Amino acid sequence: MSEVPDILRRICDQRRRRVAAGEQGVQPGSACVSAAPRLAPDAPGRRFLDAISERRGSAVIAEIKMGSPKLGDLRGRFDPVGRAATYRSAGAACLSVVVEPDHFYGSYELLADCIAASGLPAVAKDFVVSDVQVGWARDAGASAVLLIAALYDPPELRRLARLARDFGLVPLIETHHDADFEKLRGADSPEWELVGINNRDLRTFEVDLERSAELVGRLPASALKVAESGIHSGADVARLRQAGFDAFLIGERLVLSGDPGAALAELLGEPATTGAPR
Repeated sequence: MSEVPDILRRICDQRRRRVAAGEQGVQPGSACVSAAPRLAPDAPGRRFLDAISERRGSAVIAEIKMGSPKLGDLRGRFDPVGRAATYRSAGAACLSVVVEPDHFYGSYELLADCIAASGLPAVAKDFVVSDVQVGWARDAGASAVLLIAALYDPPELRRLARLARDFGLVPLIETHHDADFEKLRGADSPEWELVGINNRDLRTFEVDLERSAELVGRLPASALKVAESGIHSGADVARLRQAGFDAFLIGERLVLSGDPGAALAELLGEPATTGAPR
């Protein structure tokens, strides 16, 4: 693992302990016994990519998270499964579900339930410290898996990205700092098919959309590009779209909204109708 800030290191240390104990109800290593062909036309990851490509420039990856170090514990404040269904009816292209349990209060069971309710292709957002987590994501029904570039040296990042593809999942490679972009050498590599910039600095939790807009050109030109976090308005989406992003992963704005359907409509620049599923 490359040098990472303390908060990420603490989260990853806890993930290692949980994974080693098999605390997701799966024995470590058991989920990784058979790999799917690399992103065959019917692979789950292809569905995630197609959902973004079909709405390129206006594709929202709507997030379910039950809390965070910044927001605290949100359990009991909304129905995540019902909200996932609302996201689909309101026009989301894909779903993001944070599964890390200790700091974000998620689970792979939550991921599976939200996929079942929404029918949307979903990315499992975890802090991947073991191959087995890629298997857990697949077994829960995910189409994509998050890989935070800051957590790995270049060979390990590429290895995990290839492993995800072997499981039929598309890796979403998250970048933020200069060193992360350097890890994406080989712009034509299929491992870098879906890449993103986190607008939030995980060291400080500060958000800077303008910095991301300036850096999008450092991402592989052929990749689908995702702007992640800190997006609160239709103007933010329009600014990032103009900069060259294809999709927008939006969490806090939707999670905290009393009417996520209307919030999503505003983000997409569409007339609000109702927050209830149509």
